[in-house]
Amino acid sequence: MDEPFDLAVIVDDDPDIALAARLALRTLFKEIATLPSPQELPAFVTARSPDAILLDLNFERAATDGSEGLDYLGRIMAVDPEAAVVIITAHSAVSVAVEALKRGASDFVAKPWANERLAATVRSAAALRRSKLDTRLERDRTSELAHNGETPLLGQSEAMQRVKMLIDRSAPTDANVLILGENGTGKEIVAREIHRKSRRGKLPMVSIDLGATAEGLFESELFGHTKGAFTGAAGERIGRIKAADHSTLFLDEIGNLPLHLQPKLLTALEQREVVPVGANRAVGIDVRVIAATNLSEERLSDENRFRQDLLFRLNTIEIHLPPLRSRAEDIPQLINHYLRLYERKYDRPERSLPGEVMDPLTKHDWPGNVRALRHAAERAVIMADGGSYRLEDFPLPARPQGGAIPSLSGSLNLDQLERQMIERALRMHHFNISLAAGELGLSRGALYRRMEKHGL
Repeated sequence: MDEPFDLAVIVDDDPDIALAARLALRTLFKEIATLPSPQELPAFVTARSPDAILLDLNFERAATDGSEGLDYLGRIMAVDPEAAVVIITAHSAVSVAVEALKRGASDFVAKPWANERLAATVRSAAALRRSKLDTRLERDRTSELAHNGETPLLGQSEAMQRVKMLIDRSAPTDANVLILGENGTGKEIVAREIHRKSRRGKLPMVSIDLGATAEGLFESELFGHTKGAFTGAAGERIGRIKAADHSTLFLDEIGNLPLHLQPKLLTALEQREVVPVGANRAVGIDVRVIAATNLSEERLSDENRFRQDLLFRLNTIEIHLPPLRSRAEDIPQLINHYLRLYERKYDRPERSLPGEVMDPLTKHDWPGNVRALRHAAERAVIMADGGSYRLEDFPLPARPQGGAIPSLSGSLNLDQLERQMIERALRMHHFNISLAAGELGLSRGALYRRMEKHGL
């Protein structure tokens, strides 16, 4: 038997009806409250947030038009738009119940009812409410970073002007977009800009980093699961795809999606529906997909790594983000932006950046791209003293010519050796975070933390 819901409230002035409903629903809820009139109901809903409300429409003697119940239905929906309200009505007042449905009620039952029918109706209403709340919570959870220090899309180089043009042209449409670029080039920033400028922009964009998701959890994270679908599935959970209903789904590091799950994602996008793990029925979806990867086009074209029919579904519009080393003219603007940002964040004075410092920063190749530049600016703000920044405030290690992989120094300092090993793995795999992390025996998240620690 499923875990019971927490609370239901029955609102009826007939104590016999209220008792009959309590008996019919007693196994569905941990607690069932009764109210003889709807006057206290809005306050009760605000204070207790019941899983289901069973509401009669007529309370005044000889009343049959349901106006009082409809009025209180409106008040309930104003307090809790996701409220699960099941209307109690007489067979002769079905038209009034239909009006209640138009005003937000979940369903209705006619007196006298069959207990099985009443229980099934209320159970469905409570489950739907829980699903709506889960969707809202999931959206809130996955969109926490949407307006938390979000980086603007900076740069006036020709390459960035083309990126901005593609954003402006693709955003108003529902076309799927594939963003290609090295790690740290700002793929998620581009995705958020497309979403912000789209007709879906009033809802939060839902993101999932497939490069940081354990392989065993891919299917559950994307499609959701039912209670008991696998060990540890203590309750139902909506997946990220359903959480993005009527909004935008950002699939970061799409190249990490296992080959055996790619057909299921393709089916979901083509049929516009998902089947949660353990479920027998599909759930409809309306999502716009933006995907991103650091894989090269050549590797994406390898059928042994990525299904080409899924690639065609994802790359209706393709945006290539240039590495920072190919748009050096944008570096001064980026550095100044992040210096001002972290000066405000850490309440530090605004310092000047002399030309003899800016020049080597502009000529630096910036492995790690904008992310590395941002970390360098943050460190400089924290470490600097005096009235201007110095080159030593920025963590810019000397790099071998020609991209050669550095050999380890003779130092036995663990921090230095760790930094050297990380740098060596990054260069060996052309700064592909997933491959470098695998080489080092780390997760992507752990590698990112160590890169930040060492200013890489």
